[in-house]
Amino acid sequence: MNGGGWERYFMEFGGSGGLGDVEAGQEHTPLLLLGRDRELSRITRLIDTLDGDGPRVLVLTGEPGAGKSTLMDRAAERATERGLRVLRVRGCEGEQDLGFAGMHQLLYPVLGGIERLPARQRDALRHALGMETGDETTASDPLSIRTAVLTLLLETSRQCPLLIAVDDAQWLDVSSLDVLAFVARRLDGERAALLLAARDEAVPARFDRDFPHLTADPLDRAAAGRLLDGQPTPPRGRIRARIIEQAAGNPLALIELTRAFARDPGRRDLAAVDSLPLTARLERLFAADLPALPPATRRALLLAAASGTAQLSDLPDLGGPEVWEPAEQAGLVRVEGGQVRLRHPLVRSAVHQAASFAERREAHLTLAAALAHEPDRRAWHLAAAALGPDEDIARVLAESARRFQHRGGHAAAATALERAAELTPDPPERARRLLAAAESAMYAGHPQWVGEIAGRVTTLTDDPQLLAEASLRAGWALAVTLRHDDAVAHLLPVAESMATPAPVLALSALGTAATPAYNSGDPRYRHEIQRIDGLIASQTNESDRVWPRAAAHPFTDRLQALKNLTHAVDTLPDDSDRTLSGLVTLGGAAWILDETDEAVRLLGQAMDHLRQAATAGVNCTVAQALALAYFESGAWDAALGAAENAFRTATEAGADNVSVGSPLLQATVRAARGDHDGARAQVRDAVRGRDLRKARSLYVRHRHALALAALAEGDHESAYGQLRRTFTDEARPAPVHYHASLYHLADLAAAAVRAGRTDDARTVLDAAERALERPRSARLAAIVHRARALLSAPEAAEPHFRAATGVPAAASWPFEHALAHLDFAEWLRRRRRTAEARPLLVTALETFERLGARPWTERATAELRAAGVTATPAAAPDGVADLTPQELQIARLAAEGLTNREIGARLYLSPRTIGFHLHKIFPKLGITARAQLRDVDGV
Repeated sequence: MNGGGWERYFMEFGGSGGLGDVEAGQEHTPLLLLGRDRELSRITRLIDTLDGDGPRVLVLTGEPGAGKSTLMDRAAERATERGLRVLRVRGCEGEQDLGFAGMHQLLYPVLGGIERLPARQRDALRHALGMETGDETTASDPLSIRTAVLTLLLETSRQCPLLIAVDDAQWLDVSSLDVLAFVARRLDGERAALLLAARDEAVPARFDRDFPHLTADPLDRAAAGRLLDGQPTPPRGRIRARIIEQAAGNPLALIELTRAFARDPGRRDLAAVDSLPLTARLERLFAADLPALPPATRRALLLAAASGTAQLSDLPDLGGPEVWEPAEQAGLVRVEGGQVRLRHPLVRSAVHQAASFAERREAHLTLAAALAHEPDRRAWHLAAAALGPDEDIARVLAESARRFQHRGGHAAAATALERAAELTPDPPERARRLLAAAESAMYAGHPQWVGEIAGRVTTLTDDPQLLAEASLRAGWALAVTLRHDDAVAHLLPVAESMATPAPVLALSALGTAATPAYNSGDPRYRHEIQRIDGLIASQTNESDRVWPRAAAHPFTDRLQALKNLTHAVDTLPDDSDRTLSGLVTLGGAAWILDETDEAVRLLGQAMDHLRQAATAGVNCTVAQALALAYFESGAWDAALGAAENAFRTATEAGADNVSVGSPLLQATVRAARGDHDGARAQVRDAVRGRDLRKARSLYVRHRHALALAALAEGDHESAYGQLRRTFTDEARPAPVHYHASLYHLADLAAAAVRAGRTDDARTVLDAAERALERPRSARLAAIVHRARALLSAPEAAEPHFRAATGVPAAASWPFEHALAHLDFAEWLRRRRRTAEARPLLVTALETFERLGARPWTERATAELRAAGVTATPAAAPDGVADLTPQELQIARLAAEGLTNREIGARLYLSPRTIGFHLHKIFPKLGITARAQLRDVDGV
């Protein structure tokens, strides 16, 4: 539909949940809240703690009929009584495929505030909601839309505390769910809370594991009995027991079964529904009322169920209001204010199920004819009425998808294109539409969906190019998960088969494959990448080969690899379609080749590009790579901030590799700073339920985090055991991961010395050195020299210590460099060469203090004391250590002179949230004004 039609549809009809703020004193039935004290208490805590630091999001789950909507109504009443403003949205099956339908319903009462948003956000949101046609040559980017909604909601909460109430979330359109998840992760510290209700078997993926859940459990027998006693005709005797048994604690089932018995008191056979699952039983029970209704009423109910709108004026050819009276008397609907409301969402399902296909088809055709002026809704009704493949309908749906894309509704576009493909009679064209759907799903940030769509293309066409593109999409979807083998299995055949006919596509597939191949760590993939690389003819621009070659063979022909990297960076275009992908792949190559400072620069530029418009999946992988580079370069606070951003986005995108890897990095920093218990807990949470045997990169990082926690606690035996697992247990040990394992050789040696395992560690080191090629990076060379020094006889150790500490370039990895200084100083002091040890200890201590590595700070301080030097504690206030990574990031940006709005733009937070954090930061740092931040050491 055009922009005006879309806007009018929502402004007039507002979806099934209605529009407007919730008013005080709404009617509710306390009887339906029997047995819900626990749930009410938890919801009340959510509402009552908006001025505190408690959680701001709660997901209410339960089976159909559990009373979630009743609890939502009570929550709205409670919030209104406490002076909160309530914005509500209720999902509707009929609008599930209309992009941003739920968002318009939610925001309708505050649409006037859109005009006060920053221009880019305002235009993006207006375009997404169809409030203006806009320029169809460019799509609104998802980030601008989501940020606009966040800003609008938080500005609303500034005027009055806000409760966002979302009911039947399982039926919301995907675009709206994406926005709600984005908002939900950014409510900390705000005067706003989100309460979201969904069926327990259909909780939207964005909310299924990362927010607190509250389950409306089945009522116990006592509460069920009290509920039955409150009915107009309470059942007694055997029938009462049968109802309680069949309802299984479901409040709606208890009420409806009681009504069924009351209508036919002589009926004794309630066993007809015994074999059906509960939901089906309820839907069948609702449908039992339908046969007795007049045909006109049944038709009206079917139109209402098929339409997905509550507005009577949206339902054509119904006759007078008397058509609804039988349905109202049966308790199926309530008609008032020009709207018809079904008693429960299951009534819609029951009505639909009770109708024949011919009746359902006729309803959709009637609605399609009435909606000729609203092409998007008309297209869906035509699709629902289709008897089979129909190119005309498929084309209309594809056109609808294009309009969704231009409004930034990529998820709705993907849904429309997927249905269009189902209706497309020509298999090659069906395949092309599925690929287009996969692309839209990719832009929407749904990797699993991309894989599902792309997987269907293979049965539709023999066209090698289309099949290759499908495998590339499927491989991209898998590349951000832990299914590395599956990703590589999709991508490497594409690279090989397209090496001659489509070398550009082949290099794209090879580069994409290099990421899961590296994360897998399987040696077979390294050799396959090298072999296929040789099949692809030389190109005018060879920069696409830098990443796969570095990822597969990071220690081979280092000088040539660096030369290729430098040339690719120097020739990278400043502003083209290749710029972003080039920054990402070359940044990754720089990181693998130990050009860490260059990796920080390139990946940081990539993040700047991504902040403007990108998919969630890409954002989180780049953010994690940047976090790793930050950590290795000694920017630990920046690493924590980037890792947190990566994790938050990864959970929204289903990017398992990042949602595991980012917490592992955060745990590593926590361990290095002395929080060994917290580090272990975070590691446990990160890997719970995950099988890392085929994700060797993460496996090694997992072991390293636990080893650092053990070292921080002084448990060298455990530390050695963890680090030893990063190498195989063979006569000639090999690295578990061909790249990641080798960077822990020095820590392995240090733990071995204190655990009495030097012989075993020496076997590992000897095998690793034989496998490593030369020349080595300054970093890896220093690591190997430190390990060799620790494991050598006294007369052979000193040259290795001097090699580990004497190369200026090794200072680019400050923590590792400081550890080498500390080890050498300890070695010197034990040989009574105290004067030589002191400057090494001072250098090490300064680095440990700057990083906040408390266990090693204490160790260096003790060594200095033993060397006759009284170390002065670092001058940084204790408050800096008390800041969270995000608070420290905000403090540093504020110290640079950025405004709250500028900081918020960088961190995807509202200016008010920045102000809230600064309000907490000042007391921790012992300051009272923003200008004092620049004078605080550590900030």
